[in-house]
Amino acid sequence: MPHSWPASAPARRGKWNIRLAAVLIVLLGIAAREIALEHRPSFLRPGLHLFAYVSNTADGTLTGINLVTLRAEATIPVGPSPSGIRANPKRDEIWGVSTSGGYVWVLDTRLGRIVARIPVGAQPYALDFTADGSRAYVASSGSGTVAEIDCASRSVVAQTSVGGEPWIARVTPDGKLVVVSNRADSTVSLLNSTTLAFVASIHVISEPEHILILPDSSKAYVSSGNSKEISVVNLRKPSLLANLQVGGTPGTFALKNDASELYIPSPDAHGLIIVSTWTNNVSDYLMLGLSPDDGVLSPDGHVLYVSDPGASQIVPVDVSQRQVMRPIGTGRRPETIAFAPLGDTLLAVDGGSDALAVIRTQGCSQASGSPDGCLIAMVPVGHKPQDLAIKQF
Repeated sequence: MPHSWPASAPARRGKWNIRLAAVLIVLLGIAAREIALEHRPSFLRPGLHLFAYVSNTADGTLTGINLVTLRAEATIPVGPSPSGIRANPKRDEIWGVSTSGGYVWVLDTRLGRIVARIPVGAQPYALDFTADGSRAYVASSGSGTVAEIDCASRSVVAQTSVGGEPWIARVTPDGKLVVVSNRADSTVSLLNSTTLAFVASIHVISEPEHILILPDSSKAYVSSGNSKEISVVNLRKPSLLANLQVGGTPGTFALKNDASELYIPSPDAHGLIIVSTWTNNVSDYLMLGLSPDDGVLSPDGHVLYVSDPGASQIVPVDVSQRQVMRPIGTGRRPETIAFAPLGDTLLAVDGGSDALAVIRTQGCSQASGSPDGCLIAMVPVGHKPQDLAIKQF
């Protein structure tokens, strides 16, 4: 009588293969969890999240990107022409404006949906918060007004007319004044932050737009997209201190940690203009590339990273040594940039790639691109991305 074991061997082997596969799946799951925990920021406890939000101007949407997994996890309709997105400093909310819709929208980050749309007037472009996140201020260019919003009730509590085509409203760090740039009449309006009562109007450079206010609320620096000058405004005794020739049309402003220097990338000057805030004079200039536009300082304040959309790169600058370091290649058109609270992670909105570029600024080898930084991910977002905000919740 023949033995039966050869006939049952394949069945036993099949059972062993199933068990082995199950064990491998469990092991892979454990390994994936350990890797995730290893890459999770040490300050980010279980149950907390760290997201970047990118506004997509052509889609009227906001893309939410998990900065731990480096994946887009949500696409949220916010309305036409989204702009000026900001993270509320005290609430689990992202705020922005719909320029075409004439309203402010509010995203609850925990719910992942829009919880308010607040009419503010025609053509708003940006907004600003008080330090405690209790009030928001919005200039509406089309209606010539500034609105004050109570962030808890999400309602307009004050509104006033200012100059022609107000571009942006910034609240001083001490919370006392709102500073508004008026493009049509080339003035800056100063308003009482509580009542929006008029304080002063100061003539500045032609068609003023961006405003940077010093941390002690003493001075404001004002730039225009059509002028190679910047205005310096005294906020304590409202007056114009200087219209300063800087040699190129300014991009954005970045301020040194001790507020002693102002860094101004300039696309048409192809470099970085450095202004002393003590003397209100240009103190230095560094050639950077084709069209440097946006700049952000590293958390330790030693290196300024400047986006150069024309050259498809980001240029690190040692601001203390005045040394331009090796550029970091990234995407096709890096524009708006910001540091995530991960220590060495720089984010760049790439309008040419419809993506968010994620860059490591430390620990990169020569082979990975540059010892001063390397691209580690391109996370797809919507069409024509523009602004960026980061929120831990």
